[in-house]
Amino acid sequence: MIRSASPSDTARAIELLRDSHAAAGFDGTGGSGFEVPFETCYAERLFVQHLEMMNGCALVHDIQGRAEGILLAIAYEHKFGPVWLASETAWWIDPAHRGSSAFAMLDAYEAWARGKGCRFAGMVAMGDDPVIARLYERRGYRRAETHFLKAI
Repeated sequence: MIRSASPSDTARAIELLRDSHAAAGFDGTGGSGFEVPFETCYAERLFVQHLEMMNGCALVHDIQGRAEGILLAIAYEHKFGPVWLASETAWWIDPAHRGSSAFAMLDAYEAWARGKGCRFAGMVAMGDDPVIARLYERRGYRRAETHFLKAI
């Protein structure tokens, strides 16, 4: 079941965010040179901000009362014009609980975005993972921008 997250999900959300962080290679194992240390207090703050902000979204994939997936997003007005966008901040589903839950989480996220008056919903993919790209493309997402980072 996909549901809105609650403060009682905080400890599990931190675990899921830690797993997502490691899988993205932010710990230096990804080879991108883009290293960001995982800090529990930052993960907690990120989760709580998404729970509390007016235009924040915090969804969990709940299996028997335990969050096995998390999707955090925000809605905002585009800087160049009066168009609202939804932007994913973090999305992670425990590998043992993937499958159709990914589609259900995207459905819930897109419904939330529509409810916020967004004309577009965005998702992020770290690196060039073709599996994620195919998932997004099957859902109707298209590449819109490519960001480049340089360690300085």
